[in-house]
Amino acid sequence: MVVTFSDFIMQVTTNPMLLITTLLTLAVIMVNGWTDAPNAIATCVSTRSISARSAILMAAFFNFLGVFVMTMINANVAQTIYNMVDFGGNSKDALVALCAALVAIVTWSTVAWWFGIPTSESHALIAGLSGAAIALHNGLSGINFSEWIKVLYGLALSTALGFVMGWIVVKLTEFIFRGFSRRTTNIIFQDAQVASGAAMAFMHGAQDGQKFMGVFMLGIYLANGQADATSFQIPVWMMILCSLVMGLGTSIGGYKIIKSVGMDMCKLEKYQGFSADMAAASCLLISSISGIPVSTTHTKTTAIMGVGAAKRLSSVNWGLVSEMVWTWVLTFPGCGVIGYLMAKLFMYLF
Repeated sequence: MVVTFSDFIMQVTTNPMLLITTLLTLAVIMVNGWTDAPNAIATCVSTRSISARSAILMAAFFNFLGVFVMTMINANVAQTIYNMVDFGGNSKDALVALCAALVAIVTWSTVAWWFGIPTSESHALIAGLSGAAIALHNGLSGINFSEWIKVLYGLALSTALGFVMGWIVVKLTEFIFRGFSRRTTNIIFQDAQVASGAAMAFMHGAQDGQKFMGVFMLGIYLANGQADATSFQIPVWMMILCSLVMGLGTSIGGYKIIKSVGMDMCKLEKYQGFSADMAAASCLLISSISGIPVSTTHTKTTAIMGVGAAKRLSSVNWGLVSEMVWTWVLTFPGCGVIGYLMAKLFMYLF
């Protein structure tokens, strides 16, 4: 089924539940823009390769390209999120549960953003949806474990591979440019850092943009009473809308996360920032092609840790890393419980 923009506008103006679901989905995407998307550009801003304002505009553009190009090539990440939980059966109850999950995601992520901690919006999304599905079915029958296992693979991949790739890429970069003067390398990596930041923004769109469009399509189908749709085609208008909202979120609230990730966690030189970006972008490319939903936050921050640790372990602010890790660990149970409770409350009220 293809949802045209004119059909969507007609439906959203006549179906209050679809309007509410759309607004909540866009709210989640905007929160992702100020909690997750800034990770992509944090290093190129912290190394002063590009101004924060220009980096945000660049991120918005390349987020869209990532959403558009990768969705055209491979929409497996969106399909994984769409099929991860079963909101089938009564489409009205399913839609109420989905809205509850979206409220839980916005709540959890906003609190983390307030403290400047880059929480994983991807895992908040997965946990919130799972908690709501459990509430809807009063058990685990609403969880598709064959799809959920991909999330666990992604968690291990984004954490371990991000760190290892960061260490390897920075060591390789140092080896290749060992004969160059510091002034020359700074000139080279001034532009290279901007290019690698664009690559990170592209891959962020490829990963996170698809996740939220999968939820967007789920909401549209449920609002139309179609609880049994198993596949879909993402329309271009949705790619543009999600990218614009994500870019708006980055411009509004991204500075706290840019400071935490790009400045407070590890002081980076330009070649180190380039190495972290290329390592993280490579990991995201592998996972996107494989259809595995990973956390861009985990991937980028662990890549920075790997780059810093390659110089010396004390280069990394492990106190800040500890705060991030605890937030990551608590995201699944915390957001899952909020999703469960909100779903129960919404189903009781509506």
